[in-house]
Amino acid sequence: MTSSQLPRRAGVGFKPEHFATINSAPQPIGFFEVHAENYMGAGGPPHAQLGRLREDYALSIHGVGLSIGSMQPLDKEHLRRLKLVCDRYEPESFSEHLAWSTHDTVFLNDLLPLPYTDETLARVSEHIDEVQTFLGRQMLLENPATYLLFEESTIAETDFLAAIVNRTGCGLLLDVNNVFVASTNHRMDPRDYLNRFPVQWVREAHLSGHSETIDDAGAPLLIDSHDTPVKDPVWALYEKLIARTGPIASLIEWDNDVPEWPVLSAEAQLADAMLERCGARRAA
Repeated sequence: MTSSQLPRRAGVGFKPEHFATINSAPQPIGFFEVHAENYMGAGGPPHAQLGRLREDYALSIHGVGLSIGSMQPLDKEHLRRLKLVCDRYEPESFSEHLAWSTHDTVFLNDLLPLPYTDETLARVSEHIDEVQTFLGRQMLLENPATYLLFEESTIAETDFLAAIVNRTGCGLLLDVNNVFVASTNHRMDPRDYLNRFPVQWVREAHLSGHSETIDDAGAPLLIDSHDTPVKDPVWALYEKLIARTGPIASLIEWDNDVPEWPVLSAEAQLADAMLERCGARRAA
């Protein structure tokens, strides 16, 4: 089984509107990440652009539609199309979310949370085993941004993720913004969550912006909106993370209100600078 092998640098999510600029000259980017579902067609401009980028850059493929957390069987046709994408581009990493998005024949345009119980642990682990066996590659599982908690949960999220890794051999993708968003929404300290996280299995980090609003009770509510620069508290958590892990592949996610390329590239360079300082401190 092929394991995740992204360079320990900062990358960005690829957006087609940036292709001409990226292709005009070498860019200071460690890797690009794309959503698998955007490349499940047979050809056209998306494949032409990604094929060109793949010649010069490492690639992470990030799934958003497998519905790993669903209690129903995985969609075999979706899994087949996913394998075609991975076989075509041979990415250094493949990842998915700890979430569900399907029910019977209904496909929901959202990544929904699940309760953490022995039953869901067994089901998610079964699905990950199926995905990894079918793809012939290790999968990274991403921690979610959540807005509610389930009364029936009997396992802490960090313990749930650790148990999945122990059962399946998958790796973890630690979304630092998701940690901050979920912890703030649930009135918890994100540093405590990070301290409990099984970072020894983290192979990639995600960084993104979030938006702030107010819930029905008048309390602050954060939304994982991916439409702003990374906020200072998230950068601070990220520094705590890499102090424990050492330099790791780190993605800047910016999916809405996408800025011009220099702005996105500058965010990645901020992450790269933190990674370099981390590496220098560990070497010293």
